[in-house]
Amino acid sequence: MKFLCIFSLFALLADASGAQISIAAKDAKAHIGDTITITDKVYGGKLLSSNMTLIDLGGYYPNQLLTVMIPPASRDKFSGKPEVDWKGKQVTVTGKVIDYKGKPEIVVTEASAVKVVK
Repeated sequence: MKFLCIFSLFALLADASGAQISIAAKDAKAHIGDTITITDKVYGGKLLSSNMTLIDLGGYYPNQLLTVMIPPASRDKFSGKPEVDWKGKQVTVTGKVIDYKGKPEIVVTEASAVKVVK
């Protein structure tokens, strides 16, 4: 009985922690609304005139599996030029997946949400 109580407590705490899900970029579309972690290759990116940055993971635009969007107000939090510096590299991105015009997207406002895999 004591074991069951301890196990139940750990299960409850794990559920309350809001643990993130690690998935493949190809599965991002099935996780709209979830906070996930994805590691995949950056195929391209662009800096728009509005200072918004778009990064294409898992394929070249318009066939990317996931878009990482850095809003203009957050651009200064990232060193260098992500749209250039990350191209061809593996990155790990953590954030909430949204649907943008039928494509999965993660909006990142902090540099800590993206790590370049060495």
